[in-house]
Amino acid sequence: MPPEIHIRSATLADAPTLARYNAAMAIETEHKVLDPNLLTPGVEHAIIHSQAARYYLADIAGQVVGQLMVTFEWSDWRNADFWWIQSVYVHPDFRAKGVFKYLYQHVEQLARQAGACGLRLYVERENTRAQEVYRRLGMTDSGYAVFETDWTKK
Repeated sequence: MPPEIHIRSATLADAPTLARYNAAMAIETEHKVLDPNLLTPGVEHAIIHSQAARYYLADIAGQVVGQLMVTFEWSDWRNADFWWIQSVYVHPDFRAKGVFKYLYQHVEQLARQAGACGLRLYVERENTRAQEVYRRLGMTDSGYAVFETDWTKK
């Protein structure tokens, strides 16, 4: 890892930046405007309750330049957790510089140490650029489609 990129866990002081990055990511990838009255407390909850979710940040000289969040899914088939990578965002000025790669490698190492059975993420079908990045890191299409019932959608 280049010495200027430091990977660390998020603190509550990072919540405003993470909320801003999540809002930017939602607009950029899904053309969705997130409600800041839900988003900011949601980010804070993840930081406070690490059993539910954990944020990892790429920091350069005190500036957060990238983020990802991990949540956990128990697999009875494997008797272990899958770690789900979510809320991925790299500031536009720092893209194509390995920021996500270092975040991913850090989380992969932590997941292996924790005894997780693997990493998963979901990506918009049209986001082919991100899909190529994930493939270069060794991820493959799982063959699953994601379905949901979301009571927050109006």
